[in-house]
Amino acid sequence: MTDTSRIWLEKIHAFDFDRTVKIMNVCGGHERSITHSGLRGALPAWLELIPGPGCPVCVCPEEDIYQAIQLALQDRVILVAYGDMLRVPVNVPKGTVRTLTEAQAAGADVRPIASPTEARAIAKAHPDRQVVFFAAGFETTTAPVAALLAELTLPSPASGRGAGGEGDNLSILLSGRLTWPAVAMLLDSGSPGFDALVAPGHVSTVMGPEEWNFVVEAHNIPAAVAGFGTESLLASFYSVLRQLKTGERFLDNCYLEVAHPGGNPTALRMMAATLDVVDANWRGIGSIPRSGYALKPAFAHHDARLRFPDHSNPERRRAGEMPPGCDCAKVVLGKIYPNQCRIYGRACTPRHPIGPCMVSDEGACRIWWAGGVRVPADA
Repeated sequence: MTDTSRIWLEKIHAFDFDRTVKIMNVCGGHERSITHSGLRGALPAWLELIPGPGCPVCVCPEEDIYQAIQLALQDRVILVAYGDMLRVPVNVPKGTVRTLTEAQAAGADVRPIASPTEARAIAKAHPDRQVVFFAAGFETTTAPVAALLAELTLPSPASGRGAGGEGDNLSILLSGRLTWPAVAMLLDSGSPGFDALVAPGHVSTVMGPEEWNFVVEAHNIPAAVAGFGTESLLASFYSVLRQLKTGERFLDNCYLEVAHPGGNPTALRMMAATLDVVDANWRGIGSIPRSGYALKPAFAHHDARLRFPDHSNPERRRAGEMPPGCDCAKVVLGKIYPNQCRIYGRACTPRHPIGPCMVSDEGACRIWWAGGVRVPADA
């Protein structure tokens, strides 16, 4: 721990609260930093840090994952996706392919990628194959997808779309989500379960810190934007605690070196040009108004939902829900801690994940397990 971190920690310990104070950290990256650095053990006993809805893999609708699996199996496309998505299970009968990894084992051409540029390179290398990029993520990873779309559809004399028709065989199965509407839903519920909010620095870098002003202005709750280092996180904790003590309310930017007012103008311009904001389903939670992204009609040529058959099956039970016994939705919403899930460490482990929160490195259950919490709360 740096000297600056120790100073922030001392200032936090100097506060005297006669009640439990709960701070929600929205970002999965924040939760990973907090857990792996042991911050919870260094903070006062009256302070609770609650992991929030900051894992895009965890909230990706089951029907989108099912669609990706079927595209790979039935339409024989090259299906590319970020690595975490390959192991997220869907609710299907026993013996049925339930993950993209299992589809790969069954002969489907499924490939993990780390960036949209890899999807474009694969499509260019296989001009005779259809390539589908299953793109799940929040604003930070959706912005590069928007840039990819803009590049693919730049007009040229030869094709009217991309240069020489390059990328015509690449489609996007988009499952992008906005972060703030889930927090707004919690606050609008009247029982959010937290006293202050630490907003995600990487999202604020793209969208602008001011996107989180509504937490203070509409709900009178202290808020701060934080980065991923202990110094920035502790500074944000101190800021919201001081606001609670003094009665002040403002959005504090504790990630000034990266999260600038107005966000990333180029990213915002690309997203506005290629994507619409729509109502969207969050797995286990339901539809949240204006919380998702969809390709604009002008980009229908690259929309996998329009180019390929809809493989949703109305007879599938529990579609969109978490598996039986899985409490991932409650974990995502900060209603329970990961090890309070009924199947945490029992049926559900990283080697054999049942729920999506145990799959992703941004999922709170996986993070807690990696941090050494291996015993359920009621054990």
